[in-house]
Amino acid sequence: MPAPVNPFKKALAAGELQFGCWVALANTFSAEVMGQAGFDWLVVDGEHGPNDLRSILSQLQVIDGTDAHAVVRVPVGETYMLKQVLDAGAQTVLVPMVESADQARQLVRDVTYPPHGDRGVGYALARASRFGTIGDYGKTADAQICLLVQVENLRGLAVLDDILAVEGVDGVFIGPADLAADMGHMANADHPDVQAAIMDALTRIKAAGKAPGILSTRDGMTQDAIAAGAQFVAVGADVLMLGHAARQLAQKWQATK
Repeated sequence: MPAPVNPFKKALAAGELQFGCWVALANTFSAEVMGQAGFDWLVVDGEHGPNDLRSILSQLQVIDGTDAHAVVRVPVGETYMLKQVLDAGAQTVLVPMVESADQARQLVRDVTYPPHGDRGVGYALARASRFGTIGDYGKTADAQICLLVQVENLRGLAVLDDILAVEGVDGVFIGPADLAADMGHMANADHPDVQAAIMDALTRIKAAGKAPGILSTRDGMTQDAIAAGAQFVAVGADVLMLGHAARQLAQKWQATK
């Protein structure tokens, strides 16, 4: 039996548009709610969400029971972290702050089994192989792992073409908030210079045959990004959605006092 087909990777390879949402509450109950909401993919955020390996594992388990595909963002591109989340069952990983082709090449090795990579061969003990019941997991897993790298500062943008030339990188996500800050426009990703850099990068990623990705909570920017070629587009975040709805409700009734 081979490794399960990664539907998210398959959709990106086919050029299909996939809408997603950030999941940063680090809670299985809310992750399951988000999984039932109708998004194509969800990012379980280990960089800015208060997640550890066990909470990521638990959220992978509940999201697996929904139609959404789980993408795990690790805090940093460390080999051991990638090994752990892959063994926990993640098939798609998102790695922040990629700034060179050498870094991207090492990430490809991190998610690939020997002899071409460095991923540890312990899948008989892992959830990824259904605890050894997927007999051909080791021979077939590589083809179903989706590696997404984040380019989110000027150093990364300067070598974007080199990163795009790395075989094994499936998609490149442009991080608007960090890029805006690095360009001197903290908390203002809508600045014309930032927007121009984002849309140019998305166009170049698409032209290179990789899947472009973005997070945008503003409809105008989302539409511009899709027009520029974005394929995996996050349109919200659970923390922001909860906070916004809660503040609106509180303000509505506090105003009646």
